[in-house]
Amino acid sequence: MSVVSLHASTVEALTAFAAPDAGQDALRHTMLAFLAAREDACLRACEPGHITASTLVLDHTGRHALLTLHPRVGAWIQLGGHCEPDDASLYAAAVREAVEESGVDGVRLHAEPVALHTHPITCSLGLPTRHLDVRFLGVTPPTPDGTPPPVVRSDESVDLRWWPVDDLPASARTAEMTQLVDAALVAHSALVA
Repeated sequence: MSVVSLHASTVEALTAFAAPDAGQDALRHTMLAFLAAREDACLRACEPGHITASTLVLDHTGRHALLTLHPRVGAWIQLGGHCEPDDASLYAAAVREAVEESGVDGVRLHAEPVALHTHPITCSLGLPTRHLDVRFLGVTPPTPDGTPPPVVRSDESVDLRWWPVDDLPASARTAEMTQLVDAALVAHSALVA
């Protein structure tokens, strides 16, 4: 039943997604068409491609982003990954991935996705595929001294580190990451207000 609710929740999230521009809207329609064609679109076993859930985690102040040095990608990126068959929803998959990969309890996710992206990758199937990534914003609970909370690197990461949002590492200074950070900062203002 979770696979059905995972698929349905993904369709619902993408249908409601208020795309900020024509490119994001075109990608939203592409993802919806893929979901309409494939009941297994949210599962990594779907070889042509699959929906993934990722989260850009910001500290409570919105001044720091938690990035992982991804072993397959070889760059600093947001947390996230594959949906699992027992994830009740896309949102639940994004929360699970954020907590598993950060070690931070209490990460609060913005209810709607903040950005979409697609990229080719050879993932855990060992075959070239495509990730259709639905990206959320996560915000950590405040700390007593206002600094980002401590993190615990998972075995899915080469490194895990807080970076100032206005001084990301070189491998994260891409148009894709800039778009994600900008969208997350807009959503962050609404989430902590």
